[in-house]
Amino acid sequence: MSVFGKLFGGGGKGGKGPNPQEAIQKLRETEEMLTKKQEYLEQKIDAELLTAKKNGTKNKRAALQALKRKKRYEKQLAQIDGTLSTIEFQREALENANTNTEVLKNMGFAAKAMKTAHENMDLDKVDDLMQDITDQQELAQEISDAISRPVGFGEDFDEDELLAELEELEQEELDKNLLEISGTEDVPLPSVPLNPLPKKTAVAHKKREEEDEDDMEELKAWAM
Repeated sequence: MSVFGKLFGGGGKGGKGPNPQEAIQKLRETEEMLTKKQEYLEQKIDAELLTAKKNGTKNKRAALQALKRKKRYEKQLAQIDGTLSTIEFQREALENANTNTEVLKNMGFAAKAMKTAHENMDLDKVDDLMQDITDQQELAQEISDAISRPVGFGEDFDEDELLAELEELEQEELDKNLLEISGTEDVPLPSVPLNPLPKKTAVAHKKREEEDEDDMEELKAWAM
């Protein structure tokens, strides 16, 4: 059995696969365990480093042994760092897969619900229903137009007859005007007066001539 099979508790070929939630939980527990192991190794590294410093001048053999143990702990710590990175990547991938599974499950549930909602719907019946609605809307519009159309009760007249009568009235008015104009031809015009114009008019005309002569004299004087 593989390492991951042991980790997830997988059975034989015919066994059921692990639940994604359970696998994610196991990976998180493994991360916590390795994190604690990291903290332990870091403490051991600090302790061995302190031992090497204390015995550096007094006991070189003990100092060298402490440095060797420190190197082993550092190697183990580096390995745990790599393992944690791998487990973290696997956990995130499993969480994304689990999220996608839930999304697809919900989408499938919604699709089934939509299918159930459409079970009692027949496309031909829907088309017939929409056609009935259109017909009723057209009928309602025709009724509205008929109601709003003005109706004259008992006033059914022939428009041609009305136009002919109007033309007769206009012709009578025109004939009447012509008769009135022809009747004014016999009216005598006023005669031209034979008496001379009043003296006042002649005096005013002479005064205007004198004023014009004075203006001409003033203009000549100005020009010279």
